[in-house]
Amino acid sequence: MRLAAVTAAAALLPLLGGCVIYSNEGGEKVSIVTDQGATRAEALEAVRKVDFDGQRLNVVVGSNGCTETSSFEVKIKDGDPAELTLTRRTPDLCKALVAEGVTVSWTYAELGLERGQPVRVLNPISL
Repeated sequence: MRLAAVTAAAALLPLLGGCVIYSNEGGEKVSIVTDQGATRAEALEAVRKVDFDGQRLNVVVGSNGCTETSSFEVKIKDGDPAELTLTRRTPDLCKALVAEGVTVSWTYAELGLERGQPVRVLNPISL
């Protein structure tokens, strides 16, 4: 019987993530459920190298042989500096490991950036 209770509790544990239950002074139980989608940050692609060459943003990323520029979405949040994030939209399911990675790039015009505009890349760096 005790094993069944422990197993049931373990099975329910993932469902309780983002749920808070507390009791107020009147003894009423109040339940608050957070929207986990809103609080969870979208996974950013780890990049190996980022280079703004004066006309283009060039980014070296890991690849299994099928990664291309269209595999990514670039988001830019206005600010000083502007904040840029690179998110992989199409997984690279190929089997050819490209040890040096591949370069994907966008022109400043495609990104809506002015020449010389300060930009902060928020993606993690993977060496």
